[in-house]
Amino acid sequence: MSGTFVGMPAFPKAAREAVGDERLRANLRHATHTIRDKRARAVGELEDWAALREAGKQIKDHTLRHLDRYLVQLEEAVTAAGGTVHWACDAAEANRIVADLVKATGETEVVKVKSMATQEIGLNEALEAEGIRAYETDLAELIVQLADDRPSHILVPAIHRNRGEIRDIFHDTMGKWGRPAPDGLTDEPAELAEAARLHLRERFLRAKVAISGANFMVAESGTLVVVESEGNGRMCLTLPETLISVVGIEKVVPTWRDLEVFLQTLPRSSTAERMNPYTSTWTGTVDSDGPTAFHLVLLDNGRTDTLADEVGRQALRCIRCSACLNVCPVYERAGGHAYGSVYPGPIGAILSPQLRGTTSEIDASLPYASSLCGACYDVCPVAIDIPEVLVHLRERVAQGGPTVTRGEKVVLRPARGHAAERAAMRAARWVLGSPGALRTGQRFAARTRRLHPRTLPGPGRAWTASRDLPEMPPEPFRDWWQRTNGGKGEVQ
Repeated sequence: MSGTFVGMPAFPKAAREAVGDERLRANLRHATHTIRDKRARAVGELEDWAALREAGKQIKDHTLRHLDRYLVQLEEAVTAAGGTVHWACDAAEANRIVADLVKATGETEVVKVKSMATQEIGLNEALEAEGIRAYETDLAELIVQLADDRPSHILVPAIHRNRGEIRDIFHDTMGKWGRPAPDGLTDEPAELAEAARLHLRERFLRAKVAISGANFMVAESGTLVVVESEGNGRMCLTLPETLISVVGIEKVVPTWRDLEVFLQTLPRSSTAERMNPYTSTWTGTVDSDGPTAFHLVLLDNGRTDTLADEVGRQALRCIRCSACLNVCPVYERAGGHAYGSVYPGPIGAILSPQLRGTTSEIDASLPYASSLCGACYDVCPVAIDIPEVLVHLRERVAQGGPTVTRGEKVVLRPARGHAAERAAMRAARWVLGSPGALRTGQRFAARTRRLHPRTLPGPGRAWTASRDLPEMPPEPFRDWWQRTNGGKGEVQ
């Protein structure tokens, strides 16, 4: 399993293969429709939802504008509370910091809270290379890990698996990682959950080191916040002696009061719950409870470069609710793996190309992985205009850049694959700007209409595979106007 999905094909090829998997499409259709219907009911209960949405947007935008100040305030508060703050400019530095911290404890095993930031940097693989084994404790992440699979959804990483598949995974692989699955295990949800609980309990009780992410970081107090639905995260956050949290720098909010907005919008947008079942907060360390050592690794990994883009920076508002995935017609059919990133769906289509640049084939293809229907914007609890950013990134790809190298300079990438499109646009600009050429072209097209194909050749076949080309009229509008109006008022 790779958090960065290195070497995956571009989205069109990966999506074409995924769409051919009938079981995958059925699993996704059932799960996404169920989640989004529940979400719609939960959101509909709040008369002030629009105001909460706008408040979340304003808080995030304000924080991003003053991110430097709030990050320094956060570091000071965490340090004052007994924690240690580390700064990581990229994935390699973050992985090195975490591995060194674990090795300093003398431990070779860690338990993990569900964390997209650690998946983004490929932390599990980096720790494995250092002789340290990481155990996922979120139920869906456990399923993905046991199956040597990749997550395909922000909230429900194993959404592409059904109950029968999960039973088989538990039966075949659980024993290789620890306590085996009970004999006679069925695909009943209660039995599957109990098998996971018994398997994980051993890990919790012997773990000395835990690794987490965070949904929010409060600058004024140095408090970190994790929201989850199972309680496994709370076990990781309280039982081990050392806690290491890897968090993207955009997760900071200024004050405790700001949390009030997000703790209303996040549960309803993600799990369709009125409030989150488990909301865990911690501020540094105390002698009487919880870990005795706390380390916060603040991760950049392309976020500063994203912040510099006035249009694209709104992607950093994301609170990882996954509502955009559940309404996206493209995600519903292609699934998360086709996006080649731990951030799938509409948000992944705008976040990954900004964090990683557009030099790779798959990152250059992601801005096109959308129908631009706007459903993602409608449900986003922090009002990220994903279609606007998609079009913005398409322009960047089509123009060949700019592509940002990690923390140093901006370079232009040659625009591979778009030369024909640019040539066609230049030709259209010349014709539309020359009335004589346009008139001649229209007459020629009308007189040769019987010879026009119904489908396009070459790459254009993909567009006409499900639609016919518009039929050319028998005469141009100009000729019709002259014929029916006796030449009066000739159209230019």
